[in-house]
Amino acid sequence: MSMTELDPRGLIRESYRIEGISGPECRSIFLDWALGAVAGADLKVQIAALLAHYSDAFPDHPMTQVLREGLADAAPGKRRGGRKARLER
Repeated sequence: MSMTELDPRGLIRESYRIEGISGPECRSIFLDWALGAVAGADLKVQIAALLAHYSDAFPDHPMTQVLREGLADAAPGKRRGGRKARLER
């Protein structure tokens, strides 16, 4: 997959060009990118390709960190309550 196919709107590319961008701003850009990612393709494969492309040139950039976090497995959800939890005491 080419960079144009992975990042058709150039969101990730532009985030690397913004001087002084912060982690929360990168997370917001990443979420926008993920919502518009190529349908039907494995998101982790796409993230890995972006990381491979940008991480060597920008190892300490906040977007590189966000992409690394995007590859990590999500923590399992926890039950937060409800009727059953209250009755099982």
